[in-house]
Amino acid sequence: MSDPVRFLMSMGHVLAVMSLYDKGHPARERAVDESYEKLRDLVDGAGERQFTFVDREVVFHREVLRDLKEWEWGPRLAEVGVERVEIDESVTRDDYEEFLRDAYLRFKGESLDTTEARYMRRTGIRYGPILVGIEEAEETDELLGTSATIAYTLQDDIDTIEWMHRQVQDQGDIPMLEAEMVVRSLSTAMHSQEEILLPLLQLKEFDQYTTTHSTNVAVLAMAVAEYIGLQGRDVRVMGVAGLLHDLGKVRIPKEILVKPGAFTDEERRVMQRHPDEGARIILGRDVRLEVPAIVAYEHHIMLNGGGYPSMHYARPTHIASRLVHVCDVYDALCTNRPYRDAWPSEKALALIEENTGDDFDPQFALPFIQLMRQQAIQRVRFANPVVVAA
Repeated sequence: MSDPVRFLMSMGHVLAVMSLYDKGHPARERAVDESYEKLRDLVDGAGERQFTFVDREVVFHREVLRDLKEWEWGPRLAEVGVERVEIDESVTRDDYEEFLRDAYLRFKGESLDTTEARYMRRTGIRYGPILVGIEEAEETDELLGTSATIAYTLQDDIDTIEWMHRQVQDQGDIPMLEAEMVVRSLSTAMHSQEEILLPLLQLKEFDQYTTTHSTNVAVLAMAVAEYIGLQGRDVRVMGVAGLLHDLGKVRIPKEILVKPGAFTDEERRVMQRHPDEGARIILGRDVRLEVPAIVAYEHHIMLNGGGYPSMHYARPTHIASRLVHVCDVYDALCTNRPYRDAWPSEKALALIEENTGDDFDPQFALPFIQLMRQQAIQRVRFANPVVVAA
């Protein structure tokens, strides 16, 4: 059993014991002591440790703790607003016990008062709901309200996506566990406030394009899927398809990807190989990824059969490909590129509207337009890109 699993199992035990014994009872104090020892084993010399509770998954940094698949406390913590816990080496036993007490009070429908919550924000253990924030959120009075909150910047997801691209490029392997967790994390970010929010990334440098674009298409694809009534696993399949749709670009030379001017005919041919390359990479990894592989291959094909790659015989593309195609074009138009500035959202939507029925499937384009015209969008910037070059 790994240290994070051992620690969380002990934490669950303490929460159960707290329902039986009051503070000061020897059994309760002993349970806290033993759990705190496991916490020290976890954090000593390791820097900050992070746990995230998403659906019924428990994530330690970017590792899904499979041994805790049926752990009852993860969903319960998320339900009372403890979606992420961040612990550093300065955490004391008192800090830990205060966290446990607050969690237990939340389960009972109670909570710490404002003063105590503000104190908790400054200890070695931080926790609360995940709120999408700016790149480096400051500790404002608003953030220090009646409950501790975590300003979620998407940086962890960006780091994971960049790492995934390097793995594909260097090892020829797709880390599917990490891809699925990024999608779950993005879904959490979308639903982290009272209204659904689309946390779309805004690149700082053109080298960031593939990473930011893949992330944005995943968010948009999940948002549209929910908007048209898809549920649960189907929404996440659309998210994974959006995240991986441009994976073939890891095989395209960097100088072509970021070229500021028009492509030569040969450069265009190289660029247009990325759908085929992406499908090959995905199918080579796992037959269960059939839908993402199809989307990778078809996402540049228009409703009327135009685009690329050209099909040997006329046939409808997959519905997931048609959904991702709308999201792909929209985000590409709304992003700064070396050869043009980003379009305003309304201009991009007008183009999609004008070409619906020819390029775009009405059953996805029209809901997409409706969603984007009524939806709050938050552009999130991130720093320190890792350039993935072919």
